[in-house]
Parts: sequence; structure tokens; C-alpha cells
Amino acid sequence: MRWGFLGVDQRALTGRVIFVDDRCDTYGRIGEEQHMTKTRIGILGYGNLGRGVELSCRQNDDLELVALFTRRDPASVKPLTEDVAVYSADDLAAHVNDVDVLILCGGSARDLPEQTPAYAGLFNVVDSFDTHANIPAHFANVDAAAKEGGKVAVISAGWDPGMFSLARLYANCILPEGADYTFWGRGVSQGHSDAIRRIEGVADARQYTVPVPAALESVRAGRNPQLATREKHTRECFVVAEEGADLAAIEKAIVEMPNYFADYDTTVTFISQEELDRDHAGIPHGGSVIRSGLTGENGEHRHVVEFSLKLDSNPEFTGSVLTACARAAHRLSREGQTGCKTMFDSAPADLSSKGGEELRAEML
Repeated sequence: MRWGFLGVDQRALTGRVIFVDDRCDTYGRIGEEQHMTKTRIGILGYGNLGRGVELSCRQNDDLELVALFTRRDPASVKPLTEDVAVYSADDLAAHVNDVDVLILCGGSARDLPEQTPAYAGLFNVVDSFDTHANIPAHFANVDAAAKEGGKVAVISAGWDPGMFSLARLYANCILPEGADYTFWGRGVSQGHSDAIRRIEGVADARQYTVPVPAALESVRAGRNPQLATREKHTRECFVVAEEGADLAAIEKAIVEMPNYFADYDTTVTFISQEELDRDHAGIPHGGSVIRSGLTGENGEHRHVVEFSLKLDSNPEFTGSVLTACARAAHRLSREGQTGCKTMFDSAPADLSSKGGEELRAEML
């Protein structure tokens, strides 16, 4: 016999039904039958991030890449995975029954604000929208579309926002009295580089985010400095201009761009395509989230919590986070949830391919 009830926890507020019987694990899933179901993945956009998602799918036995969708000529796209169909992005609506989760691999500047709400009513979707200031508005737009379509959409998945967001949340829960600091880099920001490439007259570009060493040292020492945005990071831009382009206009458009460069000391260096290909071909990144907090009767004990990443390939790591979130989105959808979610809204176990018994034995 199987009984259904609303869990006495925060998830009950969303009406999540948990079935309990002798086949059910701690996370409310009905045994290994559901656990082993493969999630069929579609990818929209086959650039660096799309290839990162594809490579991650190949490392996960419970995920199956079934389709690539592109705005280019599909015949020109050659996926790394054999027998994966490539379709025009215009044909997405014809494949709603073929894909369990569509992972959107466009840029945050112009693609995702349009694409995610447009497709969240048709598919369970995951995106990596990373313009922090605009996340609340993006969430609201996607939430409305996903609820109308009865789908689950996970937005702003990646390492920041994403993994860093979780680190900030956990540390704040543990140390309510304290201060948060986030340092990015030194590394290439895909979103900022994409934003530069969209400026008129720009042929190619790489943007590096660089922590200010003195600021990072002060935070790690637990001094709790008050730091303005400009005091924590600088931004270095290496730009290939189109022939005849107005270099002064390009530089002005970069350094005054809101949400990207306006609040930072930014340097713009114009170089040739050959120099860019030779010296800036990689896409490394990383950084640290630090919470400095106090405990004790009079706050006499100081604690510093740091979560850091050092990434050889930003898009491959981000793609790996996106596929884990696709797994979670599919599970939440099968449990009857709808609407927009972030990485705050799914249990850690939802991200894992392992069942509850394995997780308790190996990782708890």
C-alpha cells in the first residue's frame, strides 16, 4: 500500500507530494526505477558553453544528449557525440516530446532574457543567466512562463551565480553575524567577453576579472574591511577591432557599460586577432566566496569560511553545473512542481545521480 502526504517542511508550502512505501528512499523517490530513468537533454546554442554541456553529458550515464539546436545552418554544426541530431532553433517547438530538459547556452546580455521565458512554457529548461542585478526580474518573467506551461525552469545555474550562491547561503546560515566577500578571477568572464563582442565594431574580445591583492589579503585575515566595488576587482579587456572601427567609441562603450564595467577600473587594450589567438585562447577562471563572522557571548571568536574554485575551463565547469541542474529540474518536474527555481530550491540530493542510500554511505 502507498500513502501520500505533504512533507512537514518548507517544500510542503509548494505542495510537494512525498510517497512513502517500502520502496521509497529518504528523498521521497520511488526506488531505483525512477532513479535510473535517463534524462534526455537538448542543447540550444553550440558554442563554448554548449560543448561544455555536451562533454558533461558524456560523463553521466543517467543523461542522454538527444538533440542540438542552433541558429546557424545545422549542416555546419558537427557535434562531438556520434548520432546526435542537429536542428534549427526555429524547429524547437516540434521537439517538445523528444527532450526532457532543454539547456540554454546563450549569453546573458541578449539571449537568455528572451530565450528562457520563450521556451520555459514548452520545455523544462536550465540557463546560466549571470547578470546578478537583473536576476529578480528574470526570475519573475521565467516563473510566469513556466507555470503557464506546467514546466520547471532552473535559472542562474553555474558557479557564480550557482555554486558560489550556495556557499554564501550556507555560510550566512551558520554565521549570522558577519560580512560576505566574493572575489572572481584572475580569469576570463564569458558573459563579459560576450557583452564586449556585441559592441559595434568589435570582431573578438576577452575580458579578465582580476582581484585586488590587498583587498583579498585583508578579507582572509578576518579584518572585515568595508570595500567598494571598485576596490575589490579590476577588469582587463583585450579587444580585436574590425577594420576601420572607431576605437575611442568602442573603449567608451566598454568602460561605461552598466552592470558590467561602469563600476570598475577597466583597461582596454586593442590587439590583433593573431595576438588574441596566441595569448588568450584559454578560458580559465575561478575565485573565492568568503564569510567572516563572529561567535561567542561578546563576539570574541572570529571565523573565516572560504569556498574557492580554480578552473582550467570555465565553460566546461559551468556546463557540468548545468547538467546537474538539468537532472534536478527533471526530477522536480516528475514530482509535479512547476515554475522557476534556482539552486536554492532543490535539495543537494536532487543534483546527484546517486540514490539516497549511496549518498549516505559515501558522502555523509
